[in-house]
Amino acid sequence: MKHKRALGSIALLVPLLAILAASVWFAAQGWMSVEGPPIPLAGYVAMAAGIVVTLIVGIGLMSLVFYSRRHGYDDAADRGRSDRED
Repeated sequence: MKHKRALGSIALLVPLLAILAASVWFAAQGWMSVEGPPIPLAGYVAMAAGIVVTLIVGIGLMSLVFYSRRHGYDDAADRGRSDRED
């Protein structure tokens, strides 16, 4: 049973890692093929600020989802619902 689970995990991880590697390669090729003047320092600062703000918003929203689920705030929405969908 553990052997099948390990094979299933490998069968899932190998294609996902291949897709990740292909997307990183594609992004790097696209980044390097663009011609023009170099990005100024302000551009890198703006890009870093955008990444940081995006991460803060994403992490904050996910933490609110987990917090509300663990503290029972989502239970009220499920009270009238049955396990079966008709």
